[in-house]
Amino acid sequence: MKIPLIDLRAQYLELKTEIDHAMNRVMNSGVYIGGPEVENLEREIATTTGTKYAVSVGNGTDALLLAMEAAGIGAGDEVITTPFTFFATAESIIRCGAVPVFADIDEKTHNLSPEAAAACITPRTKAILPVHIFGQPADMDAFRRLASRHGLLLIEDACQALGAAYKGRPVGGIGDLGCISFFPTKNLGGYGDGGIVVTNDEQLADKVRLLSHHGSRKKYFHEIVGCNSRLDPLQAAVLRVKHSKLMEWNERRKEVAAYYNHTLQGTSIHPPYKASQGDHVYHLYVTQCNDRASVAHGLERLGISTGHYYPCPLHLQQALRGLGYREGEFPVTEQACRESLALPVSPHLTKHMQNYVMEKLLDVMRGEA
Repeated sequence: MKIPLIDLRAQYLELKTEIDHAMNRVMNSGVYIGGPEVENLEREIATTTGTKYAVSVGNGTDALLLAMEAAGIGAGDEVITTPFTFFATAESIIRCGAVPVFADIDEKTHNLSPEAAAACITPRTKAILPVHIFGQPADMDAFRRLASRHGLLLIEDACQALGAAYKGRPVGGIGDLGCISFFPTKNLGGYGDGGIVVTNDEQLADKVRLLSHHGSRKKYFHEIVGCNSRLDPLQAAVLRVKHSKLMEWNERRKEVAAYYNHTLQGTSIHPPYKASQGDHVYHLYVTQCNDRASVAHGLERLGISTGHYYPCPLHLQQALRGLGYREGEFPVTEQACRESLALPVSPHLTKHMQNYVMEKLLDVMRGEA
């Protein structure tokens, strides 16, 4: 049996009729930039995140970059974030002229540690950028208190966590700005790149929109130097169809995770920890495994795809050597990277497929496969 880590084809087939209709609707409309599909998606995402404003952009990286630029983060500023995340988090900080300052992660949730972040604050700190890693909400109360105490911006990297909630509040709408990705493999993914910035601040929303449209409100008149970062109507139409299934799909992910958690009790593989105050949506189901390489190889031989998130922490990336970090500075992050083993958690996994994954995983661990 072949089981992909993320089954995008199965996702399409579940909604094929609706998606094909939505795409045909756009093609027949003759509107291929902006228009009602984009505007309606923005309203729908604002509702999901509990925010007043949502501004769609070209991708999740641009969402991070334009959110920071709109907030006035630039040269000489420091932004505290986690080294246990995708490269775009730090990349966007650097692209807006600021400096990423890394702090270690919590041993259980693998989110940015509020205590470690607090120790990194300097007079140059402008913002804290926690990541809701793998769909698990960060400790937003602690970060909100920290940001308020020091007069800092709080920007959420919710690119992996749309639909998750912290103490009943949707992630993305808790900080000053929230950033979401519509990359195809996300819980809500398009058929190409896409992203969105959400906020309750009208001025910030207006600035993000201005920046993403060449700094222009009126055609051929430009107030500032911006860029071209727009979500196209075809992607918006597809995302609107999928958005109607987001919460159902997230619940299916939780059911798969609950079954895996129960099955892995008492084994040497540690399931992802779920904090009591957060509603984890399992963008990825990332376990910790001391012998990850051999277990991953054994599963791959049996047709089960796995993932390694992330083989190299950000502070040790070649592109970021100039920041001056060295191996051993963030031991919790480095251990998490060494032992990370992601298992298939698609909402389209049948019970038979879930059983196969767990059965073969246990066989591999016992040396019987």
